[in-house]
Amino acid sequence: MVHLFKQLWGGKKPNEAWLPLQRTPAELGAYTQWVEKRTYLNWLGPYFKAYHYAKAGLPTGAGGLRAQLLHACGQRGAILLYDPSIGPDNFRHLFHLIRDRVLELGYHAACSDVRTRQHERYTETIAKHFLKPLPTSCPETGRCQQRFGTIAVDLVSINNLPGFIRVAANAIDDGMFCEAFTFEELMEAVFNVNE
Repeated sequence: MVHLFKQLWGGKKPNEAWLPLQRTPAELGAYTQWVEKRTYLNWLGPYFKAYHYAKAGLPTGAGGLRAQLLHACGQRGAILLYDPSIGPDNFRHLFHLIRDRVLELGYHAACSDVRTRQHERYTETIAKHFLKPLPTSCPETGRCQQRFGTIAVDLVSINNLPGFIRVAANAIDDGMFCEAFTFEELMEAVFNVNE
């Protein structure tokens, strides 16, 4: 009987646990080279345009890239749908680049984890960067500066092929924090590049 309860309510299977997200030295080297060559310029701007197309209710963005808006439980966000023309490695690098660009906005990485779930017909993998604002004060009020709130950047893959990147901001609704900047301002800061 105890075994049955553990199966029903006892938690996740071992392959469904969140584990630290780690990249191999080869993956880190490839990412560094990708950033140095500024390859990301091929996709940051077009995804920014696709986000604006989604806001306007239009089906596709620049170069056929697609984005969807995310509104749930006070969370604002965007889903950047994978396009095969990008290639899996470039899309994975883009996932890590978004994290790095958020860090430059006054954030620290609270955790980076990955979880794999085996379903009957497919394997789902979610890699997640969870980012929190560095503790600073608002000059005007002296309250805590939350910037855009907490930010999650997820890469969802099916059978080891990328499906989408989700970027979500969750404002902290508490009197000790200044009002959060808008999600649109976050997208502008991370994706709008004029290089």
